[in-house]
Amino acid sequence: MDLSKLAIGALAAVAVGAAAYALLYPTLSGTGRAAQRRKSLVGTGARTTEARGAAIAAQARRDKISTSLSEIEQRQKEANTVNLDKRLAQAGLSWNRRRYYLVSAVMGFVTAVLVLAGSGHPAGFAMGFFVGFLGLPRWMIARMRKKRMARFTDELPNAMDIIVRGIRSGLPLGDCLRLIANEAVEPLRTEFRVVMESHTMGMPIGEAVGKLYERVPVPEANFFAIVINIQQKSGGNLSEALGNLSRVIRDRKKMRGKINAMSMEAKVSAIIIGILPVAVGLMVYGTSPDYIRLLWTTMSGRLWMAGGAFMMVAGTLVMKKMISFDI
Repeated sequence: MDLSKLAIGALAAVAVGAAAYALLYPTLSGTGRAAQRRKSLVGTGARTTEARGAAIAAQARRDKISTSLSEIEQRQKEANTVNLDKRLAQAGLSWNRRRYYLVSAVMGFVTAVLVLAGSGHPAGFAMGFFVGFLGLPRWMIARMRKKRMARFTDELPNAMDIIVRGIRSGLPLGDCLRLIANEAVEPLRTEFRVVMESHTMGMPIGEAVGKLYERVPVPEANFFAIVINIQQKSGGNLSEALGNLSRVIRDRKKMRGKINAMSMEAKVSAIIIGILPVAVGLMVYGTSPDYIRLLWTTMSGRLWMAGGAFMMVAGTLVMKKMISFDI
């Protein structure tokens, strides 16, 4: 056999073997698999780092929200302790304690004189002064306070809509609150003016809004303060949150109106039942005064009249409790 042909065949075999070795070596030696594992480990480490960072950010956000809720809960406890000065401010009155007691004394004296003129008994003067001094001023302030809070609750959704539109158009939150303080109706104008004055004096806007619940202790003001505080400390879409809150407050108002309409029959029945004994007594007194006069001229009549008055008051309170609903 020709040696040259053998040499050429040997060289060709070596070349083919070398090429095959070069192509198959990474697979046979595991180098490619090791590189792939290193790449996958690097990618997994990056993903783990990102996940860890997201978890840390979420935990920090939860901590901020928890801190905000704790502060708001503490303010709620302070707001629940209502003294005379707070009641006067919540009723929209700029009175001090001295003026309140002066007005109470005048109302007590006038009531005592009227009761004395109607009964002709000295004990009626003392009873009238007691009722006029302690009862009438508190009732008047409680009624004014309730009406003012109802007006605030009715107008608060409109103020939230103004803030939502202002934020969506690019205005900062402070300018939106200042617009409400200047253009809104009472009592929103006064309350938001106090908020802006506190913010101007250096108080953070979240804390200034949080004190709104102390002056107007209604759930709607508390919800508004919670949303503002959480957004100021942990971020978020304020316009969307306030828009949802405005819708919730309007739904609460609709539900309250439905409940009042459904319970109106029971309220009218309670009013009729409460007025009926007094009306019958007056009619009997007008036709047969000597017959009904025994109720307050004899001891047994006074006892029966006191028992009837007690049962009437108890029944009225029970009916009032039955038709009162908290929303």
